[in-house]
Amino acid sequence: MTFMPWSSALELGVPTIDEQHRVLVDLINALHAAISDTAGSRSAIADILEGLLEYTHNHFIVEEVMFKKYGYPEAAKHLTEHSSFTGKMMDWLMRFEDGEDVNQEVMGFLKDWLVHHICEEDRAYLPFMRAAIADETMAA
Repeated sequence: MTFMPWSSALELGVPTIDEQHRVLVDLINALHAAISDTAGSRSAIADILEGLLEYTHNHFIVEEVMFKKYGYPEAAKHLTEHSSFTGKMMDWLMRFEDGEDVNQEVMGFLKDWLVHHICEEDRAYLPFMRAAIADETMAA
């Protein structure tokens, strides 16, 4: 059984963002599989955590560039969410690398945070972005 199955509820209808969100879900599932594997190594888990942090950071940059390009008025609030997530992930990665077992704590947070972030925070910018993109298209 998949830890975090992809569903249409997570789709925003923005192909680039949806594709990136799917990769994030895949990384979370890979992390869960590595943690659940009794023969799994700490280095494999660390690699996935690092990859997840890096990919998420790159995804945030894509959103932030879009916010800047279109002048999204709620960008500062959204960027605070991004910074908070990145800070938590860095903390967990450092704790894990120091030998602490943060696996279950991380899995619960990742699933809850990503679902909330996509379904609430990201969905909130859709009307503005769709209108801004439509205006840009009409002006071209």
